[in-house]
Amino acid sequence: MRYIIIGAGAVGGAIGGRLAEAGQEVVLVARGAHHAALRERGLTFTTPEGTRTHRLPVADRPEALDLRSDDVLVLAVKTQDSVAALDAWSVRPVEGAGTGTAGELLPLVCAQNGVESERLALRRFRRVYGMCVWLPATHVEPGAVIAPCAPYTGMLHLGRYPEGTDATAHAIAADLEKGRLLAPVVPDVMRWKYAKLLGNLVNAVEALTGAAGDEAADLVGRARAEGRAVLAAAGIPYTGDEEQAEARNGRMDIDPATGGGRRGGSSWQSLSRGTGTIEADYLNGEIVLLGRLHGVPTPVNETLGRLAGTFARERRPAGSLTVAELTAYVGH
Repeated sequence: MRYIIIGAGAVGGAIGGRLAEAGQEVVLVARGAHHAALRERGLTFTTPEGTRTHRLPVADRPEALDLRSDDVLVLAVKTQDSVAALDAWSVRPVEGAGTGTAGELLPLVCAQNGVESERLALRRFRRVYGMCVWLPATHVEPGAVIAPCAPYTGMLHLGRYPEGTDATAHAIAADLEKGRLLAPVVPDVMRWKYAKLLGNLVNAVEALTGAAGDEAADLVGRARAEGRAVLAAAGIPYTGDEEQAEARNGRMDIDPATGGGRRGGSSWQSLSRGTGTIEADYLNGEIVLLGRLHGVPTPVNETLGRLAGTFARERRPAGSLTVAELTAYVGH
């Protein structure tokens, strides 16, 4: 199989780099300065084993690539960019398939935070797979990705959407596991993704204040309490803390020396790069949406999502607020 990594940023770049190291055929898809750097200098990939450069095929749009019947599309853009990517890739013809398109013939894996992209994808692709991504990685400079975990780079629970498994999922998982990526195939992948959603409610706090530890614990705890309340009201199951810890225990430890240490999560990186957008609408905003549907107040997540969106649009730097200032905003 050939893997087309649509969005070769932190997560996509790390998955692509590890697949390439395992001998898999990989194409990286990126835009702007990142695309230019990948094309000119290759992917600079740093892990606890060191830094190396992977010179892989690179594309900046679907039209730059001829799709094949053995391709796997890995969607790794932020959810706010999913619709544009799905629309562009789903209609592309597949070589040797007559009039078949990618949406009709190819598997698409949603390697993203949040729980919305799978629904968006299923409108356009017949074969959609969810992936719960536990893969701490950093991408703040064009052409460079840092993945500091060892002995495994990440854990990627994988399954059909909305549920189930199949031979393709197992084949993808086998390829991932050749490259130091744990990939358990599960029939209930969204149960894992909803648990990750609760974990990702810290992202806006970290992006706005630069803090994610004890200093921000009260605010993060309040955001997650709202999340648990809305999931209970909606009847949505999710994996518990003990099950998640057991899955990762001893398998993914961050090496603080790798690349100078991990500096922040995906939302922090979006503000740091000045992208103008942020995924908070599909993290904190998902909790707000469910709260409104099921009559559960979610003032903390509403405030966090609104402020994160404002920071992104105004291109304000990550960490511009103190935790005290953010807590005051929430209080108001």
